[in-house]
Amino acid sequence: MKNKFYVVWKGRTPGVYDNWDACKKEVEGFQGALYKGFPDKAGAEVAFANGFTGFENAAAAARPNPMTAAVKPLTPSIAVDAACSGNPGKMEYQGVFVDFGTQPVTSVNLFKSPVFENGTNNIGEFLAIVHALAWQKQKRTQYPIYSDSVNAQKWVREKQCKTKLQPNEKNAYLFELVERAETWLHENDDWLKENAAVIPVLKWKTEIWGEIPADFGRK
Repeated sequence: MKNKFYVVWKGRTPGVYDNWDACKKEVEGFQGALYKGFPDKAGAEVAFANGFTGFENAAAAARPNPMTAAVKPLTPSIAVDAACSGNPGKMEYQGVFVDFGTQPVTSVNLFKSPVFENGTNNIGEFLAIVHALAWQKQKRTQYPIYSDSVNAQKWVREKQCKTKLQPNEKNAYLFELVERAETWLHENDDWLKENAAVIPVLKWKTEIWGEIPADFGRK
């Protein structure tokens, strides 16, 4: 569900706002701004009345304790993964919609890249995450995204693919896609911030859940 109301606890003028543009004016460039989107006005007004600390305490109390409850992936969600034959080598990536709440588990392939020459696994993971974000914006969906690459997640947060691989004739198109992905992240910064809570990019816990559902199965 898309956020329709926004609480500004700390900004130029704290309060409840009914659109992102109004909220943005209160928090953009304001040091230490505290704000969050809500799907309904009642929830936003309660959160504002309780103050940021009260909201955080209530949210923490509602979260399951990983020490006392089984840690499970959020569902439904989108899992992404890349595969690379060699380093560098032939690389491809894909994204899969997964609903762990069904039996058997629902798994639907959403997108799959062509095979790129002279790529790396981390570049593929980076492109897969950005592809999943762009796909969701286009389709107007809001699902958590799982990746098992810490580096790729960091690069997405920093909006820069910090690969050490050098461009050459074989991977020229791949680096063109990387540049386009970085540009998309910068151009959609507001959308990313607005939807960070409902479309988080999360680490897939391979040690607990096994291989990520988007895995190519080549290990």
